[in-house]
Amino acid sequence: MIVTGDDRLHTLRVGQLTPDGVRLISVRGDSAVVEIDGKRQTLALGQRVVSKSSPDERARIVIEGDSRGHFVVPGTVNGASMRFLVDTGATAVSLSAADAQRAGIDYKKGLRGQSNTANGIAPIWIVKLNSIRVGGIELSGVDAAVHESEMPFVLLGMSFLNRMQMTRDGSRLVLERRY
Repeated sequence: MIVTGDDRLHTLRVGQLTPDGVRLISVRGDSAVVEIDGKRQTLALGQRVVSKSSPDERARIVIEGDSRGHFVVPGTVNGASMRFLVDTGATAVSLSAADAQRAGIDYKKGLRGQSNTANGIAPIWIVKLNSIRVGGIELSGVDAAVHESEMPFVLLGMSFLNRMQMTRDGSRLVLERRY
């Protein structure tokens, strides 16, 4: 199931196209590959998520909440694929050292600091991301915190979300780029 720019949920067969041009390429186990504007994107099970905007609209995405009410969405940091968890409680986009390295970030050149996490105080490095993309929204120069501990997701924190208009509609979260 895919949520598209027309804000409708579509169930597709492989090869089928939604009215606004999102094509289902393949389904394998717990993931699906879709094609949007010629670019392929892999979605994990439960990520009934993707929105496509037409060029004359402000960039926006619609994220369907999972069974626990979390908003998980695929995207990229500096072109490297990541899974993001929308986290309004995180001051900045937060990623693990392993994710930072996959994205080509030399995080130890960043500003060293500390973060108060649910697990206590943790050392971090503050960096600027060259590029962060979620759906059709791409931003540059976004502050991020790199943690040396493992993290199951990249936290999509307020350094990204502050540039969005966020609207909750039932089990959906709509992010629309403000600037």
